[in-house]
Amino acid sequence: MQRLADRFPLLPTALRAALVVFVLAWIFGPYELRSAIPVWVAFLVALGLELNFLLSALGRPPAPRPDRGPQPVDRERYGYLGWPDDGLEDVEVGRSVWVPIRRFLVGLAVIGALALLFWLVESRTGWDSLSVETRTEAQDRFSEEASLIAGKEVRIRCDESGQYVGAVQHADGVATVGGDLAYLTPERCHDLYRLAFEEEVTSSQTARAIVVLAHEAWHLRGVREEGTTECYALQSGVGLGVRLGLSEGTARQLMGQQLAENARRGAATAEYRVPAACRNGGALDRDPESSSFP
Repeated sequence: MQRLADRFPLLPTALRAALVVFVLAWIFGPYELRSAIPVWVAFLVALGLELNFLLSALGRPPAPRPDRGPQPVDRERYGYLGWPDDGLEDVEVGRSVWVPIRRFLVGLAVIGALALLFWLVESRTGWDSLSVETRTEAQDRFSEEASLIAGKEVRIRCDESGQYVGAVQHADGVATVGGDLAYLTPERCHDLYRLAFEEEVTSSQTARAIVVLAHEAWHLRGVREEGTTECYALQSGVGLGVRLGLSEGTARQLMGQQLAENARRGAATAEYRVPAACRNGGALDRDPESSSFP
């Protein structure tokens, strides 16, 4: 990295600009970006690069300064000349140390400013911006809806600590098969809250949040296999979406979009891909008398 920094002196500035663009895109961009890459990864990478630039600069020997001492012609003409350059070398060394430290402090300031912006936006627009009472009311509502699907009383909790679900666990929700407690990410909880309490629909984000809630409810009901659970969740998602405020047509359209997206999932999420029987009239069709699916 030292050689890169030497060859491309604007590389630190370019990387800082890239960090700014990424954080802004992460905050204001699609949920798919937030779910795929946790924002703290970008901050850690940026901090590591700043430290690398600093250590590389400090480990580099200072450039030799021009010889300002008496030249041979001066000695011949004037004899020995004592130049008052004592301490100049120390000054040059001090400058060579201060410059990379100053650049490092600028990098830290950029990272700190972006972290502050991220905290301000999240604390005022996300799940954390809601009062404790509102969050409790919302979780109670989610628990009621999940209980209808699970066929028993269950609890839904929004994992604000990130201990159970989130980017680290690569999961939007988690539940013990046959248990009575499931966790959702705060982002999914906020999507559900915006639908149920504020009548706001954000297309794929709202649809995915509905499917995640229904998916974990089916696990609580006792279904273990992920593809089958997802198929049942897509079907139950229609009724769940209606109860949360969608029209039946919109709910069915959103679940149809989620079914189409499920078929395009990559190998990393292949276990969640619905089986071939997840179709109208198929073995996993929970309402074979209906011509609509899901």
